[in-house]
Amino acid sequence: MERRSGASNRPKRMQTAAEEQKPRRRPGTSRRDTPPPSTTTPAAYFPAELVVVFLCVTASLVFLPLVLPPLPPPPSLLLVVPVCLLAVLVAMAFVPLDAHSNVVGSSPL
Repeated sequence: MERRSGASNRPKRMQTAAEEQKPRRRPGTSRRDTPPPSTTTPAAYFPAELVVVFLCVTASLVFLPLVLPPLPPPPSLLLVVPVCLLAVLVAMAFVPLDAHSNVVGSSPL
């Protein structure tokens, strides 16, 4: 007669929230294989230099319009450029593609 381990016959127990948050190791690794946790501070999302650049750009966008005189309106021909760009994008959105050249993975019969 074969003897089976009792672990397969026992029902699985519910995991508590504390057990779910524990980091799991891969099978076959021991605690000695994992490096000790580092005590250095994690890297910031933005470096300090970039934060300074962001603050300078923000300050210039806030204060320069208050200091500089108002500019004259742009030429009327320059105002047509965004409208033309929008028209080209709308036309590209509705123009059908050549379906035969864009088929992937088909074999000619």
